[in-house]
Amino acid sequence: MSIIELKQELINRISSIEDATFLNSIKLILDRKSKEPYIELTNELEQELLIASEEGNDGKYTSQLEMDQKVEEWLKEK
Repeated sequence: MSIIELKQELINRISSIEDATFLNSIKLILDRKSKEPYIELTNELEQELLIASEEGNDGKYTSQLEMDQKVEEWLKEK
């Protein structure tokens, strides 16, 4: 079966489905397979991400190893 035939078969089968829950499930699968995932960011969140990116580029971050050590020390204090 060619891609065009497969697409047409899927269109025909989906067109006959009346179950909204099932259709939403199909939509969810298709949304996840989208080539360009899109996340809508607020201006505030976009600014926070830009600042975090700049800080990371400037070396202002804690490595996973350092963080693990800090957590271990914190847990020993408890």
